[in-house]
Parts: sequence; C-alpha cells; structure tokens
Amino acid sequence: MTEALKAADVVEVIETGGAEGAGGAAEGSERAEGVAFPQDRTCPYHPPQAYQPLRDARPLARVTLYDGRSVWAVTGHAAARALLADQRLSSDRDTDGFPMPNARIAAIKNRRVALLGVDDPKHNTQRRMLIPSFSVKRIAALRPRIQETVDRLIDAMEERGSSAELVEAFALPVPSMVICALLGVPYADHDFFEEQSRRLLRGPAAADVEAARDELDAYFLSLIDDKLKNPGDGLLDDLVAQQLAAGTVDREELVALATILLVAGHETTANMISLGTYTLLQHPDQLAALRADDSLMPDAVEELLRFLSIADGILRVAKEDIEVEGGDTIKAGDGVVLSTSLTNRDADVYDAPDALEWHRGTRHHLAFGFGIHQCLGQNLARAEMEIALRTLFRRLPGLALAVPAEEIPFKPGDTLQGMLELPVIW
Repeated sequence: MTEALKAADVVEVIETGGAEGAGGAAEGSERAEGVAFPQDRTCPYHPPQAYQPLRDARPLARVTLYDGRSVWAVTGHAAARALLADQRLSSDRDTDGFPMPNARIAAIKNRRVALLGVDDPKHNTQRRMLIPSFSVKRIAALRPRIQETVDRLIDAMEERGSSAELVEAFALPVPSMVICALLGVPYADHDFFEEQSRRLLRGPAAADVEAARDELDAYFLSLIDDKLKNPGDGLLDDLVAQQLAAGTVDREELVALATILLVAGHETTANMISLGTYTLLQHPDQLAALRADDSLMPDAVEELLRFLSIADGILRVAKEDIEVEGGDTIKAGDGVVLSTSLTNRDADVYDAPDALEWHRGTRHHLAFGFGIHQCLGQNLARAEMEIALRTLFRRLPGLALAVPAEEIPFKPGDTLQGMLELPVIW
C-alpha cells in the first residue's frame, strides 16, 4: 500500500446508480474469488473499484488477505447487521483464526485491546464503565464546549490569512481538544499522542506500530500515576478513582481503555471532518442545499457517515458454524471481514447508493458498526461533525480547494480513510 494516494488516481467516479452486476450472486461470488482485501481507494469517497465483484456477490464473498489467507467478506447490509449481532462471531484477537488486515497490525495481535478486542462478559463490563460519559445527555452538555473549540480554531485560521492546511489547522485539533477534555488528558501533549496514533495506525513498518504502542503504554502508565496523586475531573480520573481503586480494572486494562478512547476519539472524527469537507467541496449542489437549509445538517452527517465509511473492514472470527441466508456457511475458525464501504452501498437498501443524497434517511447505516460493539462514541462524533462542518461553511462561505483535487493526497486502504492534507483558501 502506498503511504499517500492522489485524488487524480480516480479512473471512474460513480455518482448515480447501484452498480449492480448482471451475473447474480452465484456468478458474482465466483468472480470475487481472490480479490485482495483491503485495497486502496481510487477516489477518497468511493470504495475501491476492484471491489466491484464483491458488490455483485452480495451478501458474502471470499477475499484474500495480505498473508494469502482466504476469509469471508460480508458485503450485504442485512447479512452484516445479522452477523454483527451474532455472538458466535468473536472480536477477541486471541481466538484461533482471527484475521489481520496487514503485517503491521499482526505484529501487535497479542497486545491487550480494550472494548473492540474483547467479547462478553469482559466487553460488557468495560462498556458499562464508560456509557455515562458518552450518553446523549452528556454529549448535549458538551456541545457549547465543542462550538467554542471550533470557533476558536477558525478565528486562528482567519488571523493567519486566507489559506490553511485544514487537517492540521482544524480537522485534527477539533476532536483532539474535545477528547482530551473529556478524558482528562493534557492537550499540551497532543503532538506526542497524535504522532503515536499515526504510527499505530499507519506504521509504516511493524516496528513503528510496536514502538508506538510501547510509547502510549508508558505515557498512560505515567499519567495514571499522576492522577493517583493529583486527581482531576476527566473520565480517566473517574476510572482511576473508582474502578482502579476498587480493583474492577488493573493498570494494564486501564491503559488499554485509555488508549482506544484517545486514539479512536480523535482519529476517526478528524478523518470524517477532513474527508467530509473534501466531499462537500466536490459536490457543490449538495453543499448549496446545506447552505440554503441548515436543518439538513443532521441528515447530512448521517449520509456522509454512510457514504464515506472510513473504518472499512470490521474483523471477526467464527467460534461456531453459522449458516448465512443465501446458502453459505461460515465455519468455526473462519475469518470474517465486514466491509462497511460495501454494506453501506447495498442497492437493495439504498436507491442510487453511490450518490450523495441528504433526504434518503440513512440512520440505519453501519458506519458505527452494529450490535454489542457498536461505536461507544457515536453521539460525540455526530455532534463534532455537525458543529464543525456547519460552522466551517457558515463562517468561510468562500471555502475552496487551494490546489486541483487531483493533487491532494489521501490515506491508503489499510487504515482509516481520510485526507493526509487538505489545502484550502477562502
């Protein structure tokens, strides 16, 4: 995988239609055999063109991982919802047969991963500790703070002139500042943890991923020690004072929880803000509709979540045989990859799935997953996206790309999708 892709690599941008194959499921499944997964996108907001046989083969197809292993790819929306709710599929990386998307992540397969990497009952215990901090009521109370953060960052951009690199100046610091405040992590350390997050997710080598995890572990162990002596009012402080003191979690588990909350809490939303901005600028009619009717913004956020599907490739392994509608059986020990970029473009569920449409009603998309592992921070992500995008386009009505779209680099397919850079003018 290349470190940076160019938007000029677009060979064909499909804006309408369902891209249905004529061969039907059986023929499509045969043609899908051997498709490599994951692959780089040719357009930052569309699934890779090489996935077309997988779309034709709904709801299941076979794909090949980086190490040559053949696993199931779930490409149909209904099948994905059913399987994500099926506890016969395991999220535990220690389970035999668990699939890995690349050699970098495989290098830390046995490192403890909280929430996403554990099954019930451990998962339920961890999640229940955190739910109050991510409730609708709690996030609603945070909205004024998010708005203040967004306004302050745009003020700083305007003070520096009429151009900016939007990832560094806006898309990344918005969620970084918010998640730091929520967790009780010093934002003064943001350069450090943003760099370690980048290495953890994108390497480029396995050694970088391992080193980044070591650095983050050491950082949080030190921060926990500090909070034992000097407690604050963040979520991490509460976990230290309540759960660690009571023995509900040990230090290593608390470090794993803090790591996943910090990394996921800023990386995912930063990518949605940057790629969402790019996508809106590339769809001027839809952007004009948003500017004309501000009440469309919540629906626009849902549609962008569906359309962009930045976290493409939810990983599971079967603990038992599972029969899937259509006749296939996922055998115990089989690896399973659920492709959100394809399930969220299922033409059986969405009319013209490759088009951006604010009025379709897409709350049932799978961008946040489904079932017990559905994203804990989805309420926060929605609020941050809504406030960031609404305010950005309201305060900078002349916002435009500073260079041709084809010159702007975006992320490779084996990590969270988003823009590496986004130079803009206004």
